[in-house]
Amino acid sequence: MKVGIIARLENQEKEKPFHKKYIIHEVYREILEQLNIVIIPILSANKLEEVTSLCDALILPGSFVGVDPKYYNDVPFPGKEYPYDEYKLDKQVIDLFVAQKKPIIGICGGMQTLNVYFGGDLNQNISNHKLTDGTKHKIKIDTKSFLYDVYQKQEIEVNSYHRQAIRKLAPNFKVVATSKDGIVEAIEDGNIIGVQWHPEVLYDVEFFKKIFETFGK
Repeated sequence: MKVGIIARLENQEKEKPFHKKYIIHEVYREILEQLNIVIIPILSANKLEEVTSLCDALILPGSFVGVDPKYYNDVPFPGKEYPYDEYKLDKQVIDLFVAQKKPIIGICGGMQTLNVYFGGDLNQNISNHKLTDGTKHKIKIDTKSFLYDVYQKQEIEVNSYHRQAIRKLAPNFKVVATSKDGIVEAIEDGNIIGVQWHPEVLYDVEFFKKIFETFGK
């Protein structure tokens, strides 16, 4: 199986002149290698149809930049900047995977991107969810969901590294997990899955294994 992952541009000023780099988190390589999956990095729109045709599924990761609110008719939260327009490439890639009816997994900002793509919007500044100390919080899972099939539990603990969250849900999605304070933690629409936490940081191999076994056939 071959899985595309959109690489994210990061700017590390202290490393000039090598400061701008496209990255894919190392743990994705570790997990997907364990599952015998080939990774196809996506970082350019050149020959994108060719590239996506090679992929069986897509991982849409988060980023420190996020979706520019102009894409959902809003203005940036004070102090927030959008130095790179990542959504432009994301949209082109999602277009092709949706047209080809291939699975998409959105993680953290990737879930937010999917919500915007399908017509939803975002709350740009929420409190108590950027838990950088590794603290976990509980979420409740809908029993009639793929996510429940993965964990076989109505409640699990997840990490949290985000300041934005879904505000208006895109009409095609169903909310399948929420936190105690009402934040949307997971959404589903057929073979398109979005989670607000970072299962890769939790080294949740079973999450990825179940997704690719179920939707990657």
